[in-house]
Amino acid sequence: MKIAGLQKLTLLDYPEHTACTVFLWGCNYRCPFCHNAGLVTRACDAGISEDEFFSFLEKRKGLLDGVCITGGEPLLHPELTEFIRKIRGYGYRVKLDTNGTDPGRLSALLAEGLLDMVAMDIKNSPEKYPLTAGTEHCGISAVNESIKILMRGAVAYEFRTTIVRDYHTTEDLRQIGAWIRGARAYYLQRFQDSGDLIGEGLSACTETEMQKMLEAVLPDVPAAKLRGIG
Repeated sequence: MKIAGLQKLTLLDYPEHTACTVFLWGCNYRCPFCHNAGLVTRACDAGISEDEFFSFLEKRKGLLDGVCITGGEPLLHPELTEFIRKIRGYGYRVKLDTNGTDPGRLSALLAEGLLDMVAMDIKNSPEKYPLTAGTEHCGISAVNESIKILMRGAVAYEFRTTIVRDYHTTEDLRQIGAWIRGARAYYLQRFQDSGDLIGEGLSACTETEMQKMLEAVLPDVPAAKLRGIG
């Protein structure tokens, strides 16, 4: 497994759990606003070894509850299943972040009981997915299937959308709401410029604008919330 980096403690990435976050290289999307663009655009010649990572987990037994696996897109890695098995062997819960473009692998991990939670990005309304994902090969049918898989409720999940003024409108959010109608958890996150983006000249919405985006979703997804605002 090519590990790009490790955040040794997070109180935010895995709700209600103390966890670490492991970052994996590579993604099949090129979202202009990606805040981990280096994991997508740079060669995977740095990071930490698996031995280092699992040595860290051994030392943190009893102190951490879980491991968040993010990227990039973790499901691109053929070694992921065995990697998660090993993490669980140390007694940790596992949360997976994904863009939802590989429902087959997602289903297999769920069927084996390897995941305790999944966070899936909803990039935009279906019509604007290619633009927002930065590729014509955005796999919208695969994304739709992953949405259905998670909404069956076999595991805790959340959907989330990073809101960028240049890419999202209230009409887009209405369409997303209809798409994931009845979702148990959906978060709107305001874009923040990490200084390491694929695109240029992007801007964040105001709190008022974010509230309007939320109001557009609430009729279909009453559980929707803003995250990191207020």
